[in-house]
Amino acid sequence: MNTAFRAKRTRAKIHGTAERPRLSVHISNKHITAQIIDDDKSTTLVYATTVGSKATGSKSELAAKIGKEIADKAKKAKIKAVVFDRGAKLYAGRMSALAEAARKEGLEF
Repeated sequence: MNTAFRAKRTRAKIHGTAERPRLSVHISNKHITAQIIDDDKSTTLVYATTVGSKATGSKSELAAKIGKEIADKAKKAKIKAVVFDRGAKLYAGRMSALAEAARKEGLEF
């Protein structure tokens, strides 16, 4: 199945609000980016990425670090619950590593 259709199907059901913003995750071949977005205001509340960082390890370990970092930043911004937006990616591998690390830090999906 074409990934563009999967992304549209996933995002059609997801909308972030002020009470429960959207955790959008983008995973490329080299980098991982996660951001928490309030779709009502069209603003990014919290952002974490591997771009420009000197972090080392496997890609799954880097995804877990980003999950931990985004959850820590969300705590500081007083965000407790989010709606998980995986985009066109399947919930496996790096995507699940990021989500599980964020859940361990207390972020509710």
